[in-house]
Amino acid sequence: MLYCYSPDRKGEHPKAHLAGFKGILQADGYAGYAGLYQQGVTEAACMAHVRRKFFDIHAETKSPQSNEALQRIAALYAVEALIRGETPDIRLRARTQRSARLFAELRKWLDATLARVSGKSEMAKAIRYALVRWDALTLVLRDGRVCIDNNAAERSMRPMTLGRKNWLFAGSDSGGERAAAVYTLTESAKLNGLDPEHYLRKVLERIADHPVKRVHEFLPWNLDGVRQRLDQRDAA
Repeated sequence: MLYCYSPDRKGEHPKAHLAGFKGILQADGYAGYAGLYQQGVTEAACMAHVRRKFFDIHAETKSPQSNEALQRIAALYAVEALIRGETPDIRLRARTQRSARLFAELRKWLDATLARVSGKSEMAKAIRYALVRWDALTLVLRDGRVCIDNNAAERSMRPMTLGRKNWLFAGSDSGGERAAAVYTLTESAKLNGLDPEHYLRKVLERIADHPVKRVHEFLPWNLDGVRQRLDQRDAA
């Protein structure tokens, strides 16, 4: 996992962070990513952001249209729940067999509903948000590697969101870069089944005597091997 710091929300920053990248980018509707899609990056949209638009409407109005949108999206998530953790081939096959029809019916319903509601309504805005991203939303039907949403990334950003309640500033651009590096280490440790505090303590205990050219051995996915070697050395 990698966190990068930028001093503002200008589109030049994601372009710099992902310079040379030609894979799939799954993200929200942030306009700053547009330049990446124009340079060959494949866009995968997030169904959770689509759902959130309808959820907010339903929480406010309890309208039949918002309820139906949520039910149709829930059916897509039910398929995803069955194939979570499976290989891309298995996921793609299940989506072809079950989700393709659900997507087609959802698209038909969105088009029909948009024609019936006021163009200035929140419902129309929510529908247009989905339709303008339809090709990217349905990438899951063409590539089994893609997830239906980017909630995993959203959850990994939560520490920063919660942190804003406790601290307001990193102090400087260099402080922001250091914070991104620390977040990268701690969240990567979690992904590798390590307790972040224990991981950082072990690294700090060992790193002063470790060759700088081999500092990569302290990355979370390498730590077990280097820890075993160091423990063996100390025991000797």
